[in-house]
Amino acid sequence: MTNAILETIGDTPVVRLQRLPAQDSGAVFVKIEGMNPTGSYKDRVALAMVDGAEAAGFLTPFTRLLECTGGSTGTSLAFVCAAKQIPLTIISSDAYASAKLHSMTALGAELLVEPSVGGMVTPDLWPRMRKRAEALVAAGTHHWVDQFNNPHALGGYAAMGIELVEQVNQRIDAFCGCVGTAGMIVGVGSVVREHYPDAQVIALEPDTSPVLSGGSPGAHGIDGTAAGFVPPLFDREVVTSVQALSEAGARKMARRLANEEGIFAGTSSGMNVMAALELAERLGPDSTVVTVACDTGFKYLQEDLFRL
Repeated sequence: MTNAILETIGDTPVVRLQRLPAQDSGAVFVKIEGMNPTGSYKDRVALAMVDGAEAAGFLTPFTRLLECTGGSTGTSLAFVCAAKQIPLTIISSDAYASAKLHSMTALGAELLVEPSVGGMVTPDLWPRMRKRAEALVAAGTHHWVDQFNNPHALGGYAAMGIELVEQVNQRIDAFCGCVGTAGMIVGVGSVVREHYPDAQVIALEPDTSPVLSGGSPGAHGIDGTAAGFVPPLFDREVVTSVQALSEAGARKMARRLANEEGIFAGTSSGMNVMAALELAERLGPDSTVVTVACDTGFKYLQEDLFRL
């Protein structure tokens, strides 16, 4: 039996930026993932991971799905599980956007909140969240989808990469994106490099927690990025370079993206576009750079991102 609401995931539009690129820079294309049902590209990976767990026989009438998440993955899993009527427990934190936490419970998930330090994503937060997950798994009542280690995540993002390549329909010189689990940069990046082997694939992270760049983990406020360790899915055979960027610059760019292009998205999307604009200017007027608006800005209206 088909489930119509789940069939609305994907097939999101791609737009070319009109005002933000500098004169004589290359074209910058942005995939608008906020058009997914819950407003982020995590709907894709949530469905891929739940389908994978079902196919592998991990779900029984006595098992709850379980995940640790900084926000959008939790909302997306709650959405998919509501559609499939699968019980779900989510471990998150008050470090993340409150609208995301409320949406998880609105969609029927049980939410366990791990307290943050000063409302920030600090290096100790994810280990504490994962320790709680491990205890639930050990009790035998939960199946942990574990997006950081789940190979089905790459398949969900690869589908987005296929859409993107077909929609841009011209040579892609560079693709860039923020790293959380690394599923997006590797899943989409693999497809881009399959079609355009010389394309650059640039992983982005906040300069306050530049772990992928070889630095030390630190506190930051960008949901869904920089967990404080190198994610297991991160593949340097796919990623050609890493760039650490300013969180303040990313927040400013998110506001400019809304005001000047009408693209309403969050801080990680601001960082993606900031990097894409720099790349397009450096690569020159004949270049094509592609990135992703990960989610919708409506997820951040209870925070200070868009408060003037």
